Amino acid sequence: MVQSSIPGGGSLRLVLGDQLSDGLSALRGLDASTDVVLMAEVWDEATYVKHHKQKIALIFAAMRRFAARLERRGVAVRYVRIDEPGNTGAIAGELERALSSQTFSGVVMTECGEWRLAEALSAFANSTSIPVETRPDDRFICSLDRFRRWAVDKKTLTMEFFYREMRRETGLLMDGKEPVGGQWNFDKDNRAGLPRGVTPPPRLRTTPDAMTREAMADVDRLFGDHFGTLEGFGWPTTAEEAEAALAAFLADILPSFGTWQDAMASGQPWMWHGLVSTSLNLGLLDPLEVCRRAEAEYRAGRAPLNAVEGFIRQILGWREFVRGIYWLKMPEYGARNALDADRSLPEFYWSGETGMACVADAVRTTRDHAYAHHIQRLMVTGNLAMLLGVHPDAVDDWYLAVYADAYEWVEMPNTRGMATFADGGIMGTKPYAASGAYINRMSNYCAGCRYDVKLKSGEGACPFNRLYWGFLERNRARLGGNVRLAMPYRTLDGWDAARRQAMVDEAEACREALGAVRPV
Repeated sequence: MVQSSIPGGGSLRLVLGDQLSDGLSALRGLDASTDVVLMAEVWDEATYVKHHKQKIALIFAAMRRFAARLERRGVAVRYVRIDEPGNTGAIAGELERALSSQTFSGVVMTECGEWRLAEALSAFANSTSIPVETRPDDRFICSLDRFRRWAVDKKTLTMEFFYREMRRETGLLMDGKEPVGGQWNFDKDNRAGLPRGVTPPPRLRTTPDAMTREAMADVDRLFGDHFGTLEGFGWPTTAEEAEAALAAFLADILPSFGTWQDAMASGQPWMWHGLVSTSLNLGLLDPLEVCRRAEAEYRAGRAPLNAVEGFIRQILGWREFVRGIYWLKMPEYGARNALDADRSLPEFYWSGETGMACVADAVRTTRDHAYAHHIQRLMVTGNLAMLLGVHPDAVDDWYLAVYADAYEWVEMPNTRGMATFADGGIMGTKPYAASGAYINRMSNYCAGCRYDVKLKSGEGACPFNRLYWGFLERNRARLGGNVRLAMPYRTLDGWDAARRQAMVDEAEACREALGAVRPV
């Protein structure tokens, strides 16, 4: 981006759809008597992948309500609706149109979250004749410059060590220089499957107001062919609604979050998860404040350490880490395909029509709520896509399209890195490949599945079992030296060549049967 100071007043302030924060850097120093805020719903952002209906409705509703919030403060807002005559369909186009309609001394914006849009806004800045000031997005706990300083000269970038450094810098869950409880990470205490008879508690969902319902109607009318349903929409679209959802989580859900954060259950979309990611990623909640609020629950004795540490790690650790990786490694990161995956994404990722109970439930949850929790994303749909050898571009596009909290900066490192190992080990030290045994341990899916999780081969066997060993053998040249895969490769090495080839053939037959085929 071109960086320069804006002389005088009368600036055009750009606010993007995921920048809905009162403290946004682009709004600092705003002079309500001369400055204008530009907000625009544009086709390019709604359709570069065919985003879930709820995702588009959430962003449009939150934008409209934020614009109304600014106007109540006396701020002039140039708000462009998706179906407004003359809408150019692009953010850069709306900047140019605004500049042609009124004289401004310059443009002020906050750095955006996606490489694609950053390139377009950089091109705009280089082509316009007036000054463009691009300010850092300091709504994150770790700045991009700070992440680069942490990453420099490191041979490997390990989230755990980054997380510890962030704990030291913020003081979160610290007793002086030492972590509370004497250890940094309580993940081993957060891996329990859901016992029979235990059901997740009811969750607070936000009732759409009139402005949100209007946005939903616009989406239904204009994006009717997009994935998902608008029924049951319950996402917060203002800071006040996000605060209410957070407060309910902290009071009622957080105490049990840790124990069952990795558990899955059929027909239970929320489990004990926070449901705050949409609000964090829109800018309705501040991540450091959310972490401090969770820490306060532990300090007050209302939530156990394993739950609070696990929750904070997802925000202070993973969320900040993936953003740093994205901006450190792009654009090359988006072309990585370390396992040379080349298959198409099976149709059941969109339809949910599959005999695999875990996949069907995860896709139905995704369709109905634009949401699935991290284990469903990583160890069900992501694990399956990797075992099938689906091209990472197709996996990226699917995750980016279907989840309401998905923006490329957070989606791509999780899918291309964690879910599919397409980045070759930047995000994770090994592929998160697993057979059906993991899903059976962490869920109740297998009891009602048409496939048998105990069978290793044959059409009636769990597809995860049929695919797992063939995946390892197929990728032996790439993965055989990974020390964290030493045990399964020792198992493979104990089989004769004919048996290993049979596992490869079994996996290939399963890939074809499930629709993961090579493009013609």
